[in-house]
Amino acid sequence: MMPVVEVKNLRKEFDGTTAVADVSFAVERGETVGLLGPNGAGKTTAIHMLLGLIIPTSGSISVFGADLEKSRVDILARCNFSSAYTSLPYNLKVWENLMICAGLYEVDCARQKAHSLLDMFEIAHLKDQITGRLSSGESTRVNLCKALLNDPELLLLDEPTASLDPDIADKVRKILQQVQQEKSITLITTSHNMKDVQEVCSRILFLHKGRIIADGAPDHILEKFQQQSLEDVFISIARGGDLMVKEPT
Repeated sequence: MMPVVEVKNLRKEFDGTTAVADVSFAVERGETVGLLGPNGAGKTTAIHMLLGLIIPTSGSISVFGADLEKSRVDILARCNFSSAYTSLPYNLKVWENLMICAGLYEVDCARQKAHSLLDMFEIAHLKDQITGRLSSGESTRVNLCKALLNDPELLLLDEPTASLDPDIADKVRKILQQVQQEKSITLITTSHNMKDVQEVCSRILFLHKGRIIADGAPDHILEKFQQQSLEDVFISIARGGDLMVKEPT
């Protein structure tokens, strides 16, 4: 079975600065992958390239067996995305935003689906609120509702629990696990919250200065770096990652 996502020799430069350097990986159907790394490691740039929001300097991206650049519209109809750093239109009610997004994705039984997701994330009471008046944590959950509206086959998340208190973050992680398992969603997520990664992801790609320097299951990563926790691994890579980057042979 072909991978849902296949990235080969991906590179992105901005005005001479390399954000992503020669990154290659594949993600199988139903796999949950965490992109980790310090600020500036290239995680968000990689996600944006997977969405077709920015064009790679070189390399290729295949999603569902099709070239992303040539088949972007068809591919994105089967995907969705949520980020703590992007917002839905401020001047619309939560309900209106969800209905517009449902229309764009041609979601069947859209009102019922939106109601169900708002209930799942415990924010049904916000449906008539102006989106711009929500707290950052409430906005994060509304964005997650939007991201699940079309039952995506591929879900891309950028810091899905940012701005959430520990209680709500725990509930969100459990919801994502439940939905991913029930629908066999392929999930790629970035996070600085190590609990997100340990509880949700079956595999980790550690990036440092635009390169993948570790790839494997959480237990494999801990063994590789001889650390007790992913947080310790993160700190190790952030402070000494240059020493661990393997030059191409």
